[in-house]
Amino acid sequence: MTVHFIGAGPGAPDLLTLRGRDLIAACPVCLYAGSLVPEGVLAHCPPGARIVNTAPLSLDEIIAEIAAAHAEGKDVARLHSGDLSIWSAMGEQLRRLRALGIPFTVTPGVPSFSAAAAAIEAELTLPGLAQTVVLTRTPGRASAMPEGEKLSAFAATGAVLAIHLSIHLLDTVVAELTPHYGADCPVAIVWRASWPEQRIVRATLATLDAAVGSEMERTALILVGRTLGAADFDESRLYAADYDRRYRPVGVEPRFPEAS
Repeated sequence: MTVHFIGAGPGAPDLLTLRGRDLIAACPVCLYAGSLVPEGVLAHCPPGARIVNTAPLSLDEIIAEIAAAHAEGKDVARLHSGDLSIWSAMGEQLRRLRALGIPFTVTPGVPSFSAAAAAIEAELTLPGLAQTVVLTRTPGRASAMPEGEKLSAFAATGAVLAIHLSIHLLDTVVAELTPHYGADCPVAIVWRASWPEQRIVRATLATLDAAVGSEMERTALILVGRTLGAADFDESRLYAADYDRRYRPVGVEPRFPEAS
């Protein structure tokens, strides 16, 4: 018996990985975060599977469901939205399973920031503008932010920020970022990226409040940075005609002659 933790992606059922799909189809028990995982993903569950929405359950109750499946020798598909490496609450579950001696695997998923960037048709790292993306959030009831992990500190680097779980603190976000990025810095807010009801607002830090109005909902991602919608940026050397690389040797003495 194995518990398979699976990143179910940002929302669109067809953004589930093939490995995730096949594991779901092979598990007679499925635990899913019903507040964020779309029901379309559950269509891959086998007939007769026990399907449990964990949204109203406590951690103890979730582990009890897994322990019961373990006692019956039934594999479990444990679905979380997006990718499991950030804000999934997977870590505390793995700690419990290790203590109980219950085996598990982890399958990554498409993260929400990737879906949001795709929705606005943006490459977040552009030569000469930004080569770093910071995934962060503001303090919330469920988790405080460690000392030093402040929006202003990240903004001081000039990196692109992908700010999660913070749409309810939009005024605070704007106030902390404006001194570092400038009032004219581009911003994009993507609600429910890849879902049928996806919505996008493009603005600047100065115009964001008026652009958003009363549309704020918790399932939104805030992207901030100079690469958003940029047209004036350097081209990468990767595909330059005179760039000597392993798969395209250039010159009389290429760096990788064995590849020629």
